[in-house]
Amino acid sequence: MSQNITIGRKEYFPGIAQIPFEGKGSDNPLAFKAYDATRVVAGKTMQEHLRFAVCYWHTFCGTGADPFGPGTRIHAWDSDSNPMQAAKDRLDAAFEFFSKLTVPYYCFHDRDLAPEGDSVSESEKNLQHIVALAKEKQKESGVKLLWGTANTFSHTRYMNGAATNPDFNVVAHAGAQVKAALDATVELGGENYVFWGGREGYACLQNTSTKTELDNFARFLTMARDYGRSIGFKGPYLIEPKPMEPMYHQYDSDAQTVIGFLRHYGLDKDFKINLEANHTTLSGHDPAHDVQMCIDAGMLGSIDANRGNPQNGWDTDQFPTNIYDCALAMSLILDDGGFTSGGLNFDAKLRRESTNMQDFFIAHIGGMDTYARGLLIAEKIVKEGKLAMIKDQRYRSFNSGEGKEFREGKLSLNNLREHAHKHGEPVLESGRQEYVENLINDYIFSI
Repeated sequence: MSQNITIGRKEYFPGIAQIPFEGKGSDNPLAFKAYDATRVVAGKTMQEHLRFAVCYWHTFCGTGADPFGPGTRIHAWDSDSNPMQAAKDRLDAAFEFFSKLTVPYYCFHDRDLAPEGDSVSESEKNLQHIVALAKEKQKESGVKLLWGTANTFSHTRYMNGAATNPDFNVVAHAGAQVKAALDATVELGGENYVFWGGREGYACLQNTSTKTELDNFARFLTMARDYGRSIGFKGPYLIEPKPMEPMYHQYDSDAQTVIGFLRHYGLDKDFKINLEANHTTLSGHDPAHDVQMCIDAGMLGSIDANRGNPQNGWDTDQFPTNIYDCALAMSLILDDGGFTSGGLNFDAKLRRESTNMQDFFIAHIGGMDTYARGLLIAEKIVKEGKLAMIKDQRYRSFNSGEGKEFREGKLSLNNLREHAHKHGEPVLESGRQEYVENLINDYIFSI
């Protein structure tokens, strides 16, 4: 895919041209080996299937700081002491990067784009000003907004949550911020809107009214939904599950919990799930598990493409390089018909020790190539249908006779008892797990 490279007052990534596709024989670290945006796979181009997005926060706001030390990267776009000018410089750097990397989308929090002001009105004006500039950048480059969201977790006012805060004054501030972020998302043509409840949970059950907080959370989401629809937002609203960190217990702990919450409050027609791979592993699942749960519920929205460190119990947000996880996730997504409004957003950050400008590109290239390979593997899995046949065979007893009647809700518990009495002890049938796992490896190593 070719894009117009947008460069502002200065070039922030000098010496780096638009990243080309050179194929598997290339040893150029600044070239794609597997991601060929125009290659047709299962009826669509790779670009149309994968819908890659760059996250604004880690890539342009992160410096490599961690709880034990300050940042290791000094960004040229952060050098101006005027916060609004720095925001403009950051926007220039971001669109230069998007265009050189040739991604079709990006994602942001409101405070990534523009600094918070001394009042609600000033914060809104700051955001509106940068949004107007971003709209021009989008038009010039062809890059679009996958989704927007509001950072209602970093400011000290949100120490006890935003929509679930015990203080209505804080809830009102969160509402003002989400309203402005929705305005920005609609103005920029965002295809989705995300809620990440970074502090929507509790640390101490004994001082928390969980029913009040969950009711308020649903009420807040309903108000946001209604406001978004009133200003012309037609896309899905997305909830991003996470089991812990920073709160001890978060209400949106995993996909099934969120699905149950949305159904309980009648929000499941407008809301879907924005999964993050690292969050699923923190909740004790592998990424494919939550993808499958969302597909089963008809609520898969989008994916934050990253990975965690399996030896580390916190959110490391590393770039995705695990081909097994990516291939399995893509096989489920492809079999379900693919993304609609969602895509793969690289909610991932450079390691603290990665300090070169090239590292920004190399990290994203690796993630894009990994998912491209995963897509090719997924195409073979779905097209050949061997795994589907094994699954169908395991559940064949529900396709006819009393098994089918059971599935259709036509039997009683007495009917089950009579069937068990008549047919006696069932014959054990192998699940063939080892064969399935070997078959997946065969697919992976065939690409």
